[in-house]
Amino acid sequence: MYRSRTLEELFRDTFYRRYHTVLEGGAEEPVYLPGKDGTGTPHRIVYTLDYFRSALHEVAHWCVAGRHRRTLEDYGYWYAPDGRDATQQSLFARVEESPQALEALFCAACGHDFRVSMDNLDGDEAARRLETAFAEQVYRRARRYLEEGLPARPLAWCQALADCFNTGWNGGAESLDRIFIFPTDVTD
Repeated sequence: MYRSRTLEELFRDTFYRRYHTVLEGGAEEPVYLPGKDGTGTPHRIVYTLDYFRSALHEVAHWCVAGRHRRTLEDYGYWYAPDGRDATQQSLFARVEESPQALEALFCAACGHDFRVSMDNLDGDEAARRLETAFAEQVYRRARRYLEEGLPARPLAWCQALADCFNTGWNGGAESLDRIFIFPTDVTD
């Protein structure tokens, strides 16, 4: 059973001591909130409600963010609401490629299915057509991570997930292939 609370505890065990960061659910919208220096307030990765995949996705953003971005609310990212046109959706895809590639690897490490998220249910038809191409980009980026070696934080998280969920994940592409679900093409 995939429970987001398990991820919160695992994240704390894996990263709190070094990064003073916690993972917590319950929000209507995800957000990263940096802690206040000198107050003992931890940095908070807040994910949507109790959604397991939202938690994995927000950890992926944290893994991509460098030291400076982790001092900024929501890492200093822009966010255009649902209903993006094709141009805005292309920009979204560029920003989301690496986080979603890491999320796919996190899903592989814990044995959970992965589908890309365009996060644009009310977008126009041209924006929706980008999903297949985006999925291919995310897949290729995840494979590059495996070939080049994961950075320290994503690797530590994958190892923790694999141990917790007893998947035997070893960083091989076969685990990615098992969980990565490509979208069906949009047709006229």
